[in-house]
Amino acid sequence: MMYLQVAIGLVVLVGGAELLVRGAVMLAERYGVSPMVIGMTVVAVGTSAPELVVSVRAALEGAPGLAVGNVVGSNIANVLLILGVAALIMPIKPSEAGLRRDGAMLVGGTLLFMALAARGELGTFAGILLLIGFFVFLAISYWRDKGGNGDAAESLEEFEGWPKSALGSAIAVIVGLAGLIGGAEVLINGGVEIARSWGVSEEVIGLTLFAFGTSLPELAATVVAAWRGHAAVGLGNVLGSNLFNILGVAGTTALVAPLPISAQVISFDMWVMLASTLILVPVLAIGWRISRFTGGVLFAVYIGYIWLQAHGVERVLG
Repeated sequence: MMYLQVAIGLVVLVGGAELLVRGAVMLAERYGVSPMVIGMTVVAVGTSAPELVVSVRAALEGAPGLAVGNVVGSNIANVLLILGVAALIMPIKPSEAGLRRDGAMLVGGTLLFMALAARGELGTFAGILLLIGFFVFLAISYWRDKGGNGDAAESLEEFEGWPKSALGSAIAVIVGLAGLIGGAEVLINGGVEIARSWGVSEEVIGLTLFAFGTSLPELAATVVAAWRGHAAVGLGNVLGSNLFNILGVAGTTALVAPLPISAQVISFDMWVMLASTLILVPVLAIGWRISRFTGGVLFAVYIGYIWLQAHGVERVLG
């Protein structure tokens, strides 16, 4: 029953996110909001809404390990799994200077998150610092992209379509929000039961099952972009999502409830997250192409990471 709970929770969660984003995009376009603003707010936050809702709900329900694992694991999955799969479909070669700045902010945000988490807990002060960093990123992105809406419009292609009417869009937003909240509730309850039955920590469930499930919207958006020949758009989606996770999601959740960080996350998983982030540095700094071979390597590394989690990191590496 607990596995069925998780499956149902994931389906409702991802479906809710899809409805929310589509409805909000159509409403924003209907009322004349620019594609740049839609891309920076509705799409970026909407595709990361599962991570935010699941993390906040987990913290409120006394399962902070799920929240921490979800944030760290999602950032690992976004680079190794999502970019790996996208590159297998279409090699990725960045061409925009803005992505370099976003990459620098992602590295800085990751280091800030790690420095705060190294103390063993993310509390109110850490949450405030992380959220300040997130709003600084939004401000910089806004002023940088002001007046240049072509790329933003391109990134909205996979979210356009039904619903067309204002009423239909509003209903989609409301149903999507309900799906996010309800799906997160069912998912968390099932995940806690699985962790207890298998005798593994909440962090492991968050790092693997939840991280994969809540990254499905980013995976879908990036794969669609790659399939349409816009692989660089997928790279931008990953950068924005990872920044939102470590700054916005972690910051908001830490304000809701203190987040204790386990020894394994500090000594192993955060370093995997940093290494995954640093993989993007040559891609963004010198335009290094992520070929299909490199994509296959990234995907294989992610499978190896999941294998380590399944067999116990301390037992395998200790």
